[in-house]
Amino acid sequence: MTMKSLSFQSGQRGMMMIEALVAILIFSLGILGMVGVNSLAVSSQSDAQFRSDANKFATEAIQQMWVSVDRTNATTLDATLGAFQHQSGGSTCAFSGAAAVNPVVATWVGAVMAAGSGLPGSTALMQQILVTNLGAGVNQVTVTVCWKAPGDAVARKHVMQSLIT
Repeated sequence: MTMKSLSFQSGQRGMMMIEALVAILIFSLGILGMVGVNSLAVSSQSDAQFRSDANKFATEAIQQMWVSVDRTNATTLDATLGAFQHQSGGSTCAFSGAAAVNPVVATWVGAVMAAGSGLPGSTALMQQILVTNLGAGVNQVTVTVCWKAPGDAVARKHVMQSLIT
């Protein structure tokens, strides 16, 4: 061996170790990126599930109202729909006013708040049913369902409107 080949080999010492460390760094960054994407996917799926559940609860409330009202005349229709009104005052997801006197609404609010099957962070004061008489036996019903998922800074809401005649 010549002197020239010895100096070349000694200059290459540790190069394989550096290459291995760089490869491990790139692999680690890729894994961390995949974990972040997975976390975002789980969060988005949970949000979609909560929105789907809110839609289901709002639909159930309107369906119960639709089949439970007395349609004898416009006066009885207005009176029976008025019994469904819940938390008619206040602002978005912080409602106030009287709770509904109709037991169907109390059951509905309980289902929205139920642990495991309801919406997270929901309370009775976060749910609203408004009945607006538009005249001539036509009433507009607005159901607002609110919840606050873990990690949410503000409450989320779903609003559904329907006409009941």
